[in-house]
Amino acid sequence: MAEDGVVTLYNNTAITDTKKNPVSIKVGLTQMLRGGAILEVSNTNQAKIAEEAGACCLVITEPERHGISRMPDPALIKQIKRAVSIPIMSRSRVGHFVEAQILERVGVDYIDENEVLAIADEDNFINKHNFRCPFVCGCRNLGEALRRVREGAAMIRTQGDLSGTGNIVETVKNVRSVMGEIRILNNMDEDEVFAFSKKIAAPYDLVAQTKQMGRLPVVHFAAGGIVTPADAALMMQLGCDGVFVGSEVFDNCSDPYKRVRGIVEAVRHYNDPHVLVENSCGLEGEMARLNVTEERMEQFGE
Repeated sequence: MAEDGVVTLYNNTAITDTKKNPVSIKVGLTQMLRGGAILEVSNTNQAKIAEEAGACCLVITEPERHGISRMPDPALIKQIKRAVSIPIMSRSRVGHFVEAQILERVGVDYIDENEVLAIADEDNFINKHNFRCPFVCGCRNLGEALRRVREGAAMIRTQGDLSGTGNIVETVKNVRSVMGEIRILNNMDEDEVFAFSKKIAAPYDLVAQTKQMGRLPVVHFAAGGIVTPADAALMMQLGCDGVFVGSEVFDNCSDPYKRVRGIVEAVRHYNDPHVLVENSCGLEGEMARLNVTEERMEQFGE
């Protein structure tokens, strides 16, 4: 086609041979992250601290900047990949399949089609079946989660607060919404599943699979406002498989390793009160700038 001067269509691009990496393989790759904490980092120093503290994966993001937020500089991704040995994830804008192509070529292990960044396509998400790399997508309810899975997402991230204030209320609300809808689904007769799938605008086969499994058919993490070991353990006890931790845990902190290590240990031992107490001690000073004060509420337009 290229020799004839014809533009290659997106659906026919040779980005990948999907037969080599079917959805089952991608879901299997994300299963490796279950029971872990994924840390957001923006430089090599933060990446090394997170790896040493026990993070199961790193999300590479650009340092905070004004204007349109996009995927990180590929040079930064390469730099951090050379510095650590754990899996690397990076974000692309919603619907921006070319950013995803670039990230896959750079060699990230996972791609996060993330609503935190600017939206590239308001109507269409990336067709994730066209990629070898497993994708992570966000949701706020069960219908949204299953729609992303149909598009090819191998991990679901229930998203809460996006402003970096350390406020976990939205995350708890959305995780409870997803888990509550799954419990309702589990108690339904088979005949009711058709109407329920229509109500939540989700594919029937995935709704039926969710009912059969009693959980989402892919790995389910929580993200947003998780900054303490108690926050992380709360998400795990609500039924999540792991947590995303924002880069705010590194900000204005005298000992970021202690804070990150505490969260990692809380995820691993979320039902052990002795471990939770031990990892929560001495963090009051470290959390001083992660309180939702009136001033910060006004700043973020709450």
